[in-house]
Amino acid sequence: MSDLSDTPPSHTAFDPETGIDPFLSGKIKLLMKLRSAGIRDTRVLSALESIPRELFVPRMFVDKAYADTALPIESGQTISQPQIVAWMTAALDVSDRHRVLEIGTGSGYQAAILSRLARRVYTIERHRALAEIAEERFRKLRLGNITSRVGDGTKGWPEVAPFERIIVTAAAKEVPAALVEQLEIGGVMVMPVGDPTGDQILLRLERTAEGYTSQHLMNVRFVPLITGKAPS
Repeated sequence: MSDLSDTPPSHTAFDPETGIDPFLSGKIKLLMKLRSAGIRDTRVLSALESIPRELFVPRMFVDKAYADTALPIESGQTISQPQIVAWMTAALDVSDRHRVLEIGTGSGYQAAILSRLARRVYTIERHRALAEIAEERFRKLRLGNITSRVGDGTKGWPEVAPFERIIVTAAAKEVPAALVEQLEIGGVMVMPVGDPTGDQILLRLERTAEGYTSQHLMNVRFVPLITGKAPS
């Protein structure tokens, strides 16, 4: 197995031999950068602080775990830039009463952040290998309020709908109707929309009785949202 596919070894925040957390400095710098960028929600910042990003990146990139940049992960996917994770999480406005649906588990990092804020997180991944690696990370971190499955994210999870919040971590040409239908009235969905190979905008949608209203948050670049399960 290549370095890209290897999950970093278990890491404790404190190394008893050296007395030093090797990631502490990077984490502090990242949190300061996020505050400077305008992330003011203390619950979001605390969630980011509590989840060790180094456990969600491949071994060969672990030294860049707290760089504010997207990184490649298994199955040709990416772990999002921390600043984008923070903005999307803040825009979602999650409370401990909410059930959240995530489309695109990826490394599991976004779901782990959401687990610190929501009552329960349901996450769907089309790549079985990614889903299994993410589930192992959730177990290591004892994140017991995350339920995951392998499936077609464009269809959502109708068996446990409706959801108060939905987050989509891949770009679609248009908002999937199935996901809007699974968002409760007054619920919020955050997702990138646009050309999967070009310019995209991050939208914040609020479900109404007639459909939904939308707000343009920022320009982004995400991997494309693809229908169906990936071949095993």
